Amino acid sequence: MTVTTLLTATYVVGISAEAMTAALSAGRQRLDFFAVSLLAAITAFGGGTVRDVLLGHYPLVWVENPVYLIVVLAAAAITVSLSFFMHYFRSLFLALDAVGLAAFTVLGTQVALSEGHGPLIAIVAAICTGVFGGILRDILSDRVPLVFMGDLYAACALIGSVTYMVLEQLGAPPAVVIPAGLIVTFAVRMWAVKYNKSMPIFAYNDENQPVDPRLRLSAQFVRETARKAKSKVARGIKPEASKKTKNPDNKQPKSSESD
Repeated sequence: MTVTTLLTATYVVGISAEAMTAALSAGRQRLDFFAVSLLAAITAFGGGTVRDVLLGHYPLVWVENPVYLIVVLAAAAITVSLSFFMHYFRSLFLALDAVGLAAFTVLGTQVALSEGHGPLIAIVAAICTGVFGGILRDILSDRVPLVFMGDLYAACALIGSVTYMVLEQLGAPPAVVIPAGLIVTFAVRMWAVKYNKSMPIFAYNDENQPVDPRLRLSAQFVRETARKAKSKVARGIKPEASKKTKNPDNKQPKSSESD
């Protein structure tokens, strides 16, 4: 099996897995089969389409190879037909999804580099290809995208893309670079799933958010301190410095009498 065949096979697995997750998401929203098919196609091809539009890379993959669209629609139809026992295959879905992420990462990196872009844009293209389909799926399903809620997904694409480019810079042949990028991305994703690893979550409670002691010199703290000082002065409580007088004995100076 050549590396091109390997990459194509993993890509087909990836778009099929994405289509199946999209079909299940549409089913949870009680949508019709047209919506199921549309959501499956958007999820499977959304990341690659956004990447190609941003980079000006045409024709789009699914336009150039319509057979991929048939694969996606078939995967969605199979999911609808066998939905009554799909929940038994959750672990399999996670593994297939990781395979798809690996393929999307390598393809995104390849496309960006082939267009003459540098490493940073290649990483962005890899992440975009890997996560944007799921983002569009979740938005159209009226929920916050999972990738925004700590799911370690984009980081896996970043690591896989960096691995690909480092090996390529070291002069490794495509027969080594492509499988290495696929394996590293897949392994990191499965490690994150197995050990429930996630990105740090930022939580802000607006007015109830306590002031961090490390931010004592912030504008909020300064305003609060000034307000308290002004309140004390208004009540007649002067700062300690004002209690010191020029005459510590508190004696009135005697007036000199003229003879």
